Amino acid sequence: MTLTTTPATRTRSALAGRAAKAAAVTAVAAAALVALSGAAFAAPAAHHAAHAAAQPAARAAGAAQQNCVAYPHTCGYPDATNTGVPASAVLQTVPGQVSSGPGWAYEKAGYVEVFGNGATLSDLYIPFNVDVSASNVTIDDVKVATSGTGSFGISLRHTAGVTIENSDIYSPPGDDRLQYGIDDVYADSAHTVIKANQIYDTADGIQINEGDVTGNYIYNMKADAGDHVDGLLSTSGSTPANPLTITRNTILNPIDQTSDIALYQDFGPQGNATIKNNLLAGGGYSIYAGDSGPATPANIVITGNRFSPRYYPNGGAYGPVAYAATGTGDVWSGNIWDNTLQTVTP
Repeated sequence: MTLTTTPATRTRSALAGRAAKAAAVTAVAAAALVALSGAAFAAPAAHHAAHAAAQPAARAAGAAQQNCVAYPHTCGYPDATNTGVPASAVLQTVPGQVSSGPGWAYEKAGYVEVFGNGATLSDLYIPFNVDVSASNVTIDDVKVATSGTGSFGISLRHTAGVTIENSDIYSPPGDDRLQYGIDDVYADSAHTVIKANQIYDTADGIQINEGDVTGNYIYNMKADAGDHVDGLLSTSGSTPANPLTITRNTILNPIDQTSDIALYQDFGPQGNATIKNNLLAGGGYSIYAGDSGPATPANIVITGNRFSPRYYPNGGAYGPVAYAATGTGDVWSGNIWDNTLQTVTP
């Protein structure tokens, strides 16, 4: 199915909807109890290994390169060759092989709870939601595979200093889409780092209002009826002390709605966000740039990004950008078309 969304028609759910999706975690995760075998991640691993092997080696740096979207890593962007769990990793299945560790435990309701400050989860295959309610947590070399309406891959609740890196977050092959890959449920997490992950077969790849989102490969977006599809979205702005930085990600959304990257004013004015050196294709608009609400955004810097016509001639189905901000500290510069290197104007 396909949803058509333009700036004039687009609406998003209110705060009550966010509370409802938070309440859905336990029910959705319980339905995933059937996926306890490590065999569930064999197919994605084989797919990525084959994809990586088929790609050419990185080209030498130098003159500007065209059509980076074909093999992003050859231009220094993330793709299946340089993100996610390494092929050499040996993963233990939760809960079949391991059900707890320092600061975390599998809950019989069907999810993993991370409750201990400073906890580390690594080398795990988890076919459930990972719910983080502690701070200074590290999730590294972990595969999170779950799906369904209201489903979360990794949910953050009132956290600070969480790092999610070198991990795969996705819907298992043949399942419905994963609705939220990484989600800051209450939109109040601080100093989050999300880097070098593969996130795919989701409706929303990452929802976060602050932090450092760097070097991720977000692709193959999917939608069920009623979904709005965003590779990465922010629902309100951040502060100068806790900004949102989105750099050097590859985000590919084949669906003709809503975005690759979106700065919305659902719950407050936008501001203090940098979108830099990303490779983008698809969505209704590739970027919703923040000026879609009653407040004029400030300090929105969008620079050095590549827009590809891989799915639509204009980058997104309706164009490369909507709601470009022109307030104090707002910058649009150095953004180019991937196929021609010509300047993209808002």
